[in-house]
Amino acid sequence: MALLEIKHLTHYFGGLRAISDFNLALEPGELLGLIGPNGAGKTTVFNMVSGFYRPSEGEVLFHGESIAGLRPHAVTSRGMARTFQAIRLWNDLTVFDNLCISQHSDLRYGFWSAIFRTRRYHENEKRVRKAAEEILDILALRQYSLEQPKNLPYGVQRRVEIGRALAAKPKLLLLDEPAAGMNPGEVVDLIELIRWIRDEFKLTIWLIEHHMKVVMGVCERLKVLDFGETIAEGLPRDVRQNPRVVQAYLGDEGLSHVGS
Repeated sequence: MALLEIKHLTHYFGGLRAISDFNLALEPGELLGLIGPNGAGKTTVFNMVSGFYRPSEGEVLFHGESIAGLRPHAVTSRGMARTFQAIRLWNDLTVFDNLCISQHSDLRYGFWSAIFRTRRYHENEKRVRKAAEEILDILALRQYSLEQPKNLPYGVQRRVEIGRALAAKPKLLLLDEPAAGMNPGEVVDLIELIRWIRDEFKLTIWLIEHHMKVVMGVCERLKVLDFGETIAEGLPRDVRQNPRVVQAYLGDEGLSHVGS
């Protein structure tokens, strides 16, 4: 069974059709890229899958269960986490607190346990703090644990956001343009990090990205959107030669520069 199965997903904004008949089967452990020009509808797809938009038509099945129309917290609790094109961190809290709060969907105590500080409350809080400490070490964020994200370099903020998603213990991780704003050195580190995260955490990863070095460096399969429609999909080496992709996404110069 596919981990994520999308059938005939369509979405309208008023009378404008933003996504048309989008279909996908994402297998466990796969690393898939979703690419296309600005305005192609990539983030709209992510927003429908992760609960931020309700699809106008179609199905989204996660672990075989329909999640179309569920709220984001309900989707997260089922094992899906995401990052955003524009970084969304709690900037007035510390990095450590960001990693702790992101585990709220996995807390196993209620209101009265929190008020009276019961044994269950203390056990859960200890588990949350331990998980946050592990993420700090895994992503080399220990030195920033007491800093507010807004005071950190952009590349570090991206790592914090990925760490926050990992703290939710997902089976599927959605990354929306993780290389945005990064310098060349940070991009190389990101490629290695994404590969390592997939293997170490045994995750399935689906990413949106414009940076072709990242796309070709980590993705095993690509799906290409243009004006809300799928125009190509397959292995990166095949997609890079597809005339429709060259014309719609990368221009007449083609993809000869990819990986340089």
